[in-house]
Amino acid sequence: MTYSFKEKFGLAVLLTAWLLFIANALGNVLIDIPEPVKSAGKAKPAAEMAAKEEGGEAAAEQTASAGGDALTMLADADADKGRKLFKKCVACHTPDEGGKNKVGPNLWDIVGGAKAAREGFKYSKALAGLGGEWSYADLDAFLRKPKEFAKGTKMAFAGFKKPGDRAAVIVYLRGLSGAPKPLP
Repeated sequence: MTYSFKEKFGLAVLLTAWLLFIANALGNVLIDIPEPVKSAGKAKPAAEMAAKEEGGEAAAEQTASAGGDALTMLADADADKGRKLFKKCVACHTPDEGGKNKVGPNLWDIVGGAKAAREGFKYSKALAGLGGEWSYADLDAFLRKPKEFAKGTKMAFAGFKKPGDRAAVIVYLRGLSGAPKPLP
């Protein structure tokens, strides 16, 4: 008895589907993945609560939209994870002490450092006009969406959407210093 191409193809598809189903079921049995912990209510991030106390509702909304929840994760953030995530940044930035500027400025000792102040780097007008220092909250907002934080910035990176990723990168950047700044 000979089988046609369509019958052979159908059997191959069916066997592949069964094999994938069995492999998935076996994997679910062998590997126990714990369920995520669900909180009873949605807690407001500390940065959002502090902004509410200092500047009212509008400031709290701005802090929340800037991803303030990453700030509450800093104490538990993994700097090694931040180092791995920073690999997305090394095409444009160097993390080394005394390192050269590339397309973007060197980021050694950036946490607490003055904005748009690296020697030998030409900043966009958007960043040059900000003034002040790179606080944890500013770094969080910038890493979330650079073009939203500094409208007109030349930085093409879209940002880190996950608060945990931003917290890890910020903790990594904090470690790029001879005297890391204390966490908020």
